[in-house]
Amino acid sequence: MKIGVIGAGNIGGTLTRRFRALGQEVLVANSRGPETLRELAKETGAKAVTAKEAARAGEVVIVTIPEGHIPELPKDLFAGIPDNVVVVDTGNYYPRHRDGRIAEIEDGLTESRWVEKQLGRPVVKAFNNIYAKHLLEKGRPADTPDRIALPVAGDNAKAEAVVMKLVDQIGFDAVDAGGLDDSWRQQPGTPVYATDFNAEGVRRALAEASRKRPPEFQATEKSPGTYAKPA
Repeated sequence: MKIGVIGAGNIGGTLTRRFRALGQEVLVANSRGPETLRELAKETGAKAVTAKEAARAGEVVIVTIPEGHIPELPKDLFAGIPDNVVVVDTGNYYPRHRDGRIAEIEDGLTESRWVEKQLGRPVVKAFNNIYAKHLLEKGRPADTPDRIALPVAGDNAKAEAVVMKLVDQIGFDAVDAGGLDDSWRQQPGTPVYATDFNAEGVRRALAEASRKRPPEFQATEKSPGTYAKPA
């Protein structure tokens, strides 16, 4: 499979490593240009490209950049891309730590629905609730007892199935978390966020989630601050 990864931070870099370890062809991009990805490309065998090239990589494109930077992506990023190319959003909204206020999300729009609007392209929400280190190191073979599970939400069953297969291939159980409008159940501050539950635990956590965003994930008049000093 050919996979484009737009963003080479903690999650993007980790997914590049995991997919390359499986022998997948990966084209990886960031905001600073391909020349800044030489070390990652050398380490993994991925091809460093521009964001537009990554978007045209093939079957799956993973967008994994800070939420606040999504509007900075090229407006025609997915222009001409076939409808069967699956776009994955791994993002999380951190208004007090990094992103500042995004009015629509503050007003109740789910994070990935907002991302979808910015990209002009349907997305599947995945890989957002696990620490990058755990994503890199804690994958296990299928049928391993208490294998970590990851929620996957999307409106297109075929696209969601593609992503769930990728989740399984890198060593995690995939749990269908419903449509994209249900993806608030895996946003920061919910019971499934930053946990290592098995499939049963993920389903239970999704069911127990509250729509109300905790105060630490709501913007203030001073937002954004930093991770050390949220505002």
